[in-house]
Order: sequence, then structure tokens, then C-alpha cells
Amino acid sequence: MVTLATDAPRLAIIIEVQLQTDPRKRFVWPAYVAGLRARLECPVCLLVVATSETVGAWSSEPICLGGPNVFTPLVLPLSKVPEVFDAAAARDCPELAVLSAMAHGYDAPPHKAVRIAMAAFEACVDLDVERSRMYFDLIHASLGEAARRELLAMDPAKYEYQSELAKRLVAEGRAEGKAEGRAEGKADLLAKLLSLRFGALGEAERARLADASLDELDRIGERLMDAKTLDEALGKH
Repeated sequence: MVTLATDAPRLAIIIEVQLQTDPRKRFVWPAYVAGLRARLECPVCLLVVATSETVGAWSSEPICLGGPNVFTPLVLPLSKVPEVFDAAAARDCPELAVLSAMAHGYDAPPHKAVRIAMAAFEACVDLDVERSRMYFDLIHASLGEAARRELLAMDPAKYEYQSELAKRLVAEGRAEGKAEGRAEGKADLLAKLLSLRFGALGEAERARLADASLDELDRIGERLMDAKTLDEALGKH
């Protein structure tokens, strides 16, 4: 992230998500900063987003470069990341919404983790395909098993979507408890999630979802968690 003033970089921040201790990083982190500082000709700092207190403590240790030179990363433990439930706030800062899902998706109670994840999903709707796909994977990977089950079992007719796009996607699914209404709502929800992960759906893929039964949609939702391709998620062989 680079802060600009009068078209000239004033400060660059390199953000690194650190999942575990890695002695090699103590050699490459200073190189990251020095390389970007030379390229941009402005101050640069490294912000390590630590996934645990142990990793955070390790990451914050000063790194001796030789002689009197010492490099110290800035560290943000995920436990300090705020819980983002509001879709409007999530859209204002998608990266913070994704960090919130990463920080609280696994350990938080499932209903809370799902609310945070849904806000983060909505924040990805208007992003470019590459970023939305990457953020989708990060959000899903951060959900615990119980939260994943609750997400898949969620009745789209009862979820209050905040964005206009999401409201339009599920509007037809709110059919006063009718089975076909629930199927349409779940199909719309899956279409949204599939689009976030694999890019825009074609007419054939949307027709496949529209014609699927609730059981088939549930199976697509289960495959969506780990599928590497759109065809795999849809059950095409």
C-alpha cells in the first residue's frame, strides 16, 4: 500500500500475513523493504499480520543486520483485528473485511463467523475477478468446520442482504417458504459465491443452478469449499 501526495510516494507499507514462524523470513524481510525503498525512493515499513500470539511475538523481534543496524517489523496480531459485521463498512474497506474474516472465522461462534464472512463476501462483489477470487479463498479457508456447515445450511430467504446487487440476486428466492423459492434463493446465493471464486458465470452454468434441486444445490455447496475449477464445483465430469 502506498500513500501518495502530489503524485509522489511518501510512504509504502508492505503487508505480509504470517501463518507460522519461519527463520528464513528474518533474512528476506529486510530485503523486501530495502528493494521497495530503492525503487520508490520513499520510506518503507513492513507490517506483519500474525495469525497467533506466538507468531506475533516472534515476528516483532528486532533483526540484527550487522554492526549497529537493526530492522524491526511492525506486527498486527489477528486478535486485534476488529469484527466487521456491517456490509457498508466492509465495502468501504474490503481488505479489512477479509482480515476480519481471517481473524474471527475459525474461533468465533459459528453464527458470528458466518455474519462476518457474509459481510466480507459482499465486500468482494464489485472487485475485479482476480482479487475477489483470492479474497473468497482466504475467507473460506478461514472458516471453521461448524461455520462452513452453517453457511451451507443458511436459508437465503432469512438473510438480510445489504448490497443492492445481493438483494436483487436473492429477491426471487423469497417466496414465502415455498420449496421452489428456497431453491431459487439458494441457487442465487451459490451463483454469487461461484462468481466470486471462478469469475462470471455463463448462461449454461446459471441454467444448471436454476434447474437443480435443493439436494443438488447442497452438494454443489459442499464441493464449492474445495473445488479447484468451476466444472468440479458444479459436478461436471
